[in-house]
Amino acid sequence: MEMGKSLLFLLLLISLSLDVIVSANFYNDVDITWGDGRGKILENGQQLQLTLDHTSGSGFQSKNEYLFAKIDMQIKLVPGNSAGTVTAYYLSSQGPKHDEIDYEFLGNLSGDPYIMHTNVFAQGLGNREQQFYLWFDPTLDFHTYSVLWTPNQITFSVDGIPVRVFKNRETELGKVDSNYHYPKSQAMRIYSSLWNADDWATRGGLVKTDWSKAPFVASFTNFNAATSSSNFAGEEALDSNEEQKLQWVRKNYMIYDYCSDTKRFPQGLPAECK
Repeated sequence: MEMGKSLLFLLLLISLSLDVIVSANFYNDVDITWGDGRGKILENGQQLQLTLDHTSGSGFQSKNEYLFAKIDMQIKLVPGNSAGTVTAYYLSSQGPKHDEIDYEFLGNLSGDPYIMHTNVFAQGLGNREQQFYLWFDPTLDFHTYSVLWTPNQITFSVDGIPVRVFKNRETELGKVDSNYHYPKSQAMRIYSSLWNADDWATRGGLVKTDWSKAPFVASFTNFNAATSSSNFAGEEALDSNEEQKLQWVRKNYMIYDYCSDTKRFPQGLPAECK
């Protein structure tokens, strides 16, 4: 009887594993939208590569749209001298009053750290940038970059460690600041691109892309998008351990916070910063 239970449990695990493998297939989940062949799906749909050369970058988008979701993507960023390049990974709706949830990875000279740039747009308004160094080399292996987007908050996480939480305070702040909105009504697709931004990406544009190092390649795997809101209730509230990790990241690795930039906002910080 015990052996039978063990066998049944093993079969269940195998079944679940197969579900994960089938669901995480780039052929089923995304369309390569630009780049003239510089974006490629490999390994029977298990991996995707974006390439940038002097002529063009490349990009893809999800086949599906999502209104609230848990999004995971494992990414291995451009190695070596990646100065001037940007690997973008974000959710966005369309139109002049679009919503958007951003990761952008700003390349750098060999040996200098990447900058992970995050932002939130709602009704076409952004300017909510927070930037971080990473506590590992993101070019040596794949790391998981996640967005948990619920009606209550947006949580950015790296390898399961929360790095930023943006809360929905529309009920509270909408009455005092007409520019404050929270992304809650527009479905978004997932987009990713690798492109040249050497006019601003590295040290404000002082360091240009070294095209002798091209082609530049960023790799993606293990994409997952979960939309069952019943699973979010337990995830969105950080426990004490997650809260400690969040504060550890922000204390040691955050290098820019719009909520501290009084020079940028001389008339007063945005309402959600107070």
